[in-house]
Amino acid sequence: MSSISLTDRVAVVTGAGGGLGRIYALALARAGAAVVVNDTGGALDGGSGQTSPAQSVVDEILAAGGAAIASTTSVATPEGGEAIVDTAVEAFGSLDIVVNNAGILRDRSFAKIDWDDFHAVHDVHLRGSAYVSRPAFRKMQEQGYGRLVFVSSNAGTFGNFGQSAYGSAKAGIIGLSGVLAIEGARSGVLSNVVCPIARTRMTEGIFESDSAYAPEQIAPLVVYLASEACTQTHMVVSAGGGHFSRVVTGLSEGWTGAPDEPVTAEDVATHIEQILDTSQISVPMSAADELQGLSDRLNLQH
Repeated sequence: MSSISLTDRVAVVTGAGGGLGRIYALALARAGAAVVVNDTGGALDGGSGQTSPAQSVVDEILAAGGAAIASTTSVATPEGGEAIVDTAVEAFGSLDIVVNNAGILRDRSFAKIDWDDFHAVHDVHLRGSAYVSRPAFRKMQEQGYGRLVFVSSNAGTFGNFGQSAYGSAKAGIIGLSGVLAIEGARSGVLSNVVCPIARTRMTEGIFESDSAYAPEQIAPLVVYLASEACTQTHMVVSAGGGHFSRVVTGLSEGWTGAPDEPVTAEDVATHIEQILDTSQISVPMSAADELQGLSDRLNLQH
């Protein structure tokens, strides 16, 4: 297989001043992309910003012979999203790739979490991804090409104790990416999601110094999804420790009530095992797919 090149492509990576974002930015630059390294320089909870982390990554890229520019604008407002995209276009003339990686943590059990903290997490993860992606998406539609890479989490796909804000925001990102995959298909704009399992500032208490979960293990997937070699869209891929697997939202074979007879709660109770049985799964690629499948099934009943 020929090598994957991002030469002449322009990328934005949010939250790229450290951790996984830094690794993504460096990997995209090594593949030939010009990179906007966006990071407010904030603490893990989103407070106390500074300019040095983004510029430090830019300096690394420039020292290696790449092209990069720093952005310290927050993703958490529509104006911030527009400004980040404008930075890419003004500095490098276009925008082909967005990696929505920026995030903060304010973990607490759902019964105790402060609403301001809940909203702040959504502002950065979910709304921030939308605020950056919309101006980028419009630009990509105009030029007939684009790659959106969203960063979600297994807290969003499967849930995790104490992460109601983070998990719900990450689940929302998957929904956002799926819609953009459908809306962008005619314009050559592909949208996919990465769920990384890696040792970062957010997870250092879990993985400690385990080298198997080095963040560098995730970057090859991001580079591929950001490239012209990628033809897949509407995918969610879990990655960690050199292992990659697709995450799906599927439908079980289920149970259908008798035609022309109202279903009762007792019917549901009687057939609940069949309803929940996952031995046969289908994977719709849109809400319309699910509705068509349901229509076909109901027509067979008549």
